[in-house]
Amino acid sequence: MSGTKGPEEGPTRAFSAAEIGALAHLYRGEVYRSTVWRTRLDTTTNWSVVTLGVALSITFSSTQASPLPLVLVGVLVLFFLMLEARRYRYFNVWRARARWMETHFYAPMLHEGDLHTETGWQEVLANDYWRPRYHVALWIAVGRRMRRNYIWILLIQSAAYAGKIVVHPEPPTALADIWARAAVGPVPGEVMIFGGVVYVAAWVSACAITWRLDPAKRRHSTGDTSMG
Repeated sequence: MSGTKGPEEGPTRAFSAAEIGALAHLYRGEVYRSTVWRTRLDTTTNWSVVTLGVALSITFSSTQASPLPLVLVGVLVLFFLMLEARRYRYFNVWRARARWMETHFYAPMLHEGDLHTETGWQEVLANDYWRPRYHVALWIAVGRRMRRNYIWILLIQSAAYAGKIVVHPEPPTALADIWARAAVGPVPGEVMIFGGVVYVAAWVSACAITWRLDPAKRRHSTGDTSMG
């Protein structure tokens, strides 16, 4: 394997057989760590689904049951979302490193039998080990987890809340009935429903904004910022 110098990157030096073996073990380690943290992401998602299921069971257990559990579980689900976004930032570190080695070392090695590596990629990876950091911001991580799982959980919660109001104890005959059923203690029903609309719109907007920003980030990233 020979190295050349790119216009803005350092030279790629050749690896010895021992160094290639060490790099292979490093890759296996990064894949293992990303797998462990990926499993932790599934755990928080499962907690959210279970708690939503409990709230649905309580709310629809009788016609006189209050829809309040569905409101309270929303707070708990958002807590799980923030916890999962934090875990995702850790997972993304290990995943990005493994993917970096796949695309800049293993893929060039396998492509049409060409045994060269792309220039400058070792320095990017070395800098990431010397100065570890998150590769995505917290709000980007929140948006990604919302798009993958939580938007569906929150939409089911909101639909169940609306269904409870219009079904139990009997179908409403006037708009005043809906306001009365949506009221929680001293909070008027109008405020509760308006808050619910803002709640759903905020998270749908977060999904849409991050969905548009992620491709733009990949197109304009250079150097170590392209990891993640």
